[in-house]
Amino acid sequence: MTASERGESPRVALLVARFNSMVTGQLEWGARDRLRDAGVRAECITALYVPGAWDLPQAARRIAATGRYDVIIAIGCVIRGETAHFDHVAGHASDGLGRVSLKVDIPIVFGVLTTDDAEQAVARADPSGANKGAEFAEAALEMLTLYESHGGDP
Repeated sequence: MTASERGESPRVALLVARFNSMVTGQLEWGARDRLRDAGVRAECITALYVPGAWDLPQAARRIAATGRYDVIIAIGCVIRGETAHFDHVAGHASDGLGRVSLKVDIPIVFGVLTTDDAEQAVARADPSGANKGAEFAEAALEMLTLYESHGGDP
């Protein structure tokens, strides 16, 4: 049953990686702000934290399975370094969240920044500029609308 069918505000899980928290915290803030502006009640927005972007897929699968949320926004930030670590973590987060999104019955928004340096990451999380967290929230709202207008079995 969808939020609109229940006559309620949608229940949103913000799944936030703690690694690079100077960026992910601002993305979380941007997402919360946009959701509230769209009428999502503050008590229907829950933040859940994981160590890093690598952990987002497994946590998203578990959280979706609870049935407590209508949408999950997975927020992380992977900054390229001098080793292949970036490729492994960013690839796992992307592939893993993609696989999970195809197996669960709620939208999962990919909100993981993958940047070449910290300056790019900070610019994309700027609370007074183009905060990508707000864009992630907008995508979540759009996907909720799509799911609600095309209900039934997938």
